[in-house]
Amino acid sequence: MAGGGDLKLLGMWASPFVLRVKLALSFKGLSYEYVEEDIVRGKSELLLKSNPVHNKVPVLIHNGKPVCESLIILQYIDEAFAGTGPSLLPSDPYERAVARFWAAYIDDKLLPSWLQSFRGKTDEEKAEGLKQTLAAVDQLEAAFKECSKGNKPLFGGDSVGYVDVALGSLA
Repeated sequence: MAGGGDLKLLGMWASPFVLRVKLALSFKGLSYEYVEEDIVRGKSELLLKSNPVHNKVPVLIHNGKPVCESLIILQYIDEAFAGTGPSLLPSDPYERAVARFWAAYIDDKLLPSWLQSFRGKTDEEKAEGLKQTLAAVDQLEAAFKECSKGNKPLFGGDSVGYVDVALGSLA
């Protein structure tokens, strides 16, 4: 793996959001130090200092500077290491905006409804969550047909991209 300067990832093994960052670092071929956080028993001073607003993982620390929130970290990795490995975001500004939209859609629509489908307090809440999840998946399938150029295997076309990482980490 290529060096990326001083890269450190604060994470938790069960977090799909941390997995997103690990996938992106791997696709870019970047080496990094991984620091497992025990967010149940107590957060480390490094985490509290690096992410004082939310105090949650993931946090990527690059040359001593923290970057927070998984989708923002993915964009940062793509921009900061543009000459290393494949690009996660398309070069075309419109296609880049579309990729950002669908990644946000996954976090804002698909994930909450999916969580509600099994965490709902009542059967009705769970059923509504499932209904919303299926509607979100239908929207994503339609977008996939458009974004993948019809016959490509991934949202990004022939290579893994931003939306693929955002969605794939949840699978």
